[in-house]
Amino acid sequence: MSHRQPIRVTDIAQYDCIIDARTPAEFELDHIPGAINCPVLSNEERVTIGTIYKQVSPFEAKRLGAAMVAANLAQHLHTTFADKPANWKPLVYCWRGGLRSGSMVTWLRLVGWDAQQLAGGYKAFRHHVLEVTEAIVPQLQLRVLCGATGSAKTRVLHALKEQGAQVLDLEGLARHKGSLLGGLPGIAQPSQKHFDTLLAQELKALDVSQPVFIEGESPKIGRIALPLQLVQYMRKSAVVEIDATPQARLEYLLRDYAYLGDDVESLCERLGFLKEMQGNETIARWQAWAREGDLPALFEELMRLHYDPQYERSQSKHFTQWPQRQSLPANDLSAAAVQALACQMLR
Repeated sequence: MSHRQPIRVTDIAQYDCIIDARTPAEFELDHIPGAINCPVLSNEERVTIGTIYKQVSPFEAKRLGAAMVAANLAQHLHTTFADKPANWKPLVYCWRGGLRSGSMVTWLRLVGWDAQQLAGGYKAFRHHVLEVTEAIVPQLQLRVLCGATGSAKTRVLHALKEQGAQVLDLEGLARHKGSLLGGLPGIAQPSQKHFDTLLAQELKALDVSQPVFIEGESPKIGRIALPLQLVQYMRKSAVVEIDATPQARLEYLLRDYAYLGDDVESLCERLGFLKEMQGNETIARWQAWAREGDLPALFEELMRLHYDPQYERSQSKHFTQWPQRQSLPANDLSAAAVQALACQMLR
């Protein structure tokens, strides 16, 4: 059995497998990228043990807990670990690097594997995620993509990536299009912690000596909050604006948000949130159009009365380099036109 320095988050790459010994619920909320979940206690078992610990005694909790852990470990040895070779090197973690990962490591070592425990567990990893973000953000050479709603910013971002540019797609990571109507059908947003983890992973992969294209976002994308430091840094960075005609934007929106017509009641409910800003009469008209399936009329007014006035106000207020922005006119936002816009930006 090897005794060595505590295993840190930065040592993770040296292991054949990262095992998260926490419950499926904890794992789902966030986990180390690439980890597999082999819980030593199920969601329900963990609640049971916690209750006994508080209401009966720590000893009773440990005695019952040990039996549950042993049964779950036996199950993993029969299944997930059944085909692992003698020289397999797993790294195990739990919440704080305590009993749950410790008990798994003990059993894996008894088998003969060189298993190690991550010092500090998931909490140490979480700390690492925030440190990485804080260290890398100020080094980025950001090019911020702006444009009124319907300017195909996300598509241009993807086209830039296809053409070899470095891109940070925050809306992709947050699984949301950023606007009031930006929720994606049938797709839940990640937890805040998991978003932070995904972002740190993307940041680590960037070459900070080269420009990074990013969409100009407000501090929240749906219910995901962006790191404040990134928002502040974005607002000081160089701006590229897609200046598309209203007609091109309307055609793009009708293609890109066509699915909103599939769940009319949800659309009407979201439009209702704008009552304070737009007044009852306007909202009633918009909801009627939604129910009639008249998306062209709805989107045209949403752009003209809601999104565009907001856009004008916020850009000049938030982006310090707004007056010096590079502006790219566009009267077409078809797939080919989007590729051409990306090409122009790279030049």
